[in-house]
Amino acid sequence: MSIRVGFYVCHCGINIAGKVRVEEVAAFIRKLKSVVIARDYKFMCSDPGQEMIEKDIKEYDLNRVVVASCSPRLHEKTFQGACQRAGLNPYFFQMASVREQVSWVTEDPYAATAKAKTLAAAAVNRVNFHERLESRKSKVHPDVLVVGGGIAGMQAALDVAKAGNKVYLVEKDPTIGGHMLQFDKTFPTLDCAACIGTPKMVEVGQNPNIQLMTYCEVVEISGFVGNFKVKVRKKTRYIDTSKCTGCGDCAKACPVKYRPYTPEEKEKIRAHAKGADFQ
Repeated sequence: MSIRVGFYVCHCGINIAGKVRVEEVAAFIRKLKSVVIARDYKFMCSDPGQEMIEKDIKEYDLNRVVVASCSPRLHEKTFQGACQRAGLNPYFFQMASVREQVSWVTEDPYAATAKAKTLAAAAVNRVNFHERLESRKSKVHPDVLVVGGGIAGMQAALDVAKAGNKVYLVEKDPTIGGHMLQFDKTFPTLDCAACIGTPKMVEVGQNPNIQLMTYCEVVEISGFVGNFKVKVRKKTRYIDTSKCTGCGDCAKACPVKYRPYTPEEKEKIRAHAKGADFQ
């Protein structure tokens, strides 16, 4: 089946037409391969503008549509809806932002028109490669992963937990608290950092909706929004965390002893810090 593209450039009042010569852009796109119809209109997002697209899809047997107007975040769904109402798969639509990326940021009308032509032509070329897609519904897993147990991570975990959702708080260090606990006072109130952080640490540890995973690191994330799968590496502690009280007595009997770096190891570390290659 041959590609038949319909192209539409919006004046957007004077938002676009005040800098971009939209008629010239439409005339330029009209000469491109696969383009069957190219029009300019004052407000493409209006009901008459959408009806124009729907009518042309049926009359000219269009199987691709490109609109050069504002940001896709604003009206992509609008134009996809127009395509769908005319019987065209909404994913055979492509949008070029010639307002935010051209007219609003380019002072010279000649440069703005040239740039609008380039973006519009790129959109026409891209839509040739679009394939039919179908929307589907997928269940969302409500559990939340928070990476990092500093003051921000703790507060995020507490907020989510208070909303009734399960939270997995992953921290690479043996304890949560982060850098804030290393400070004496906090800006701007000059409150004691530990006086703020410690109660939150206790609250996180006691909240039934928070599963605290300290001394762990995220190594892999897969899936998609609402259905992520995360692989977490749990580092070896050599202690029973369910019985640990944090007294520190185990350190006295620990067989792992500190060994200082040798001169050769120190030299390698210095070379690595300077960006030198070494084996």
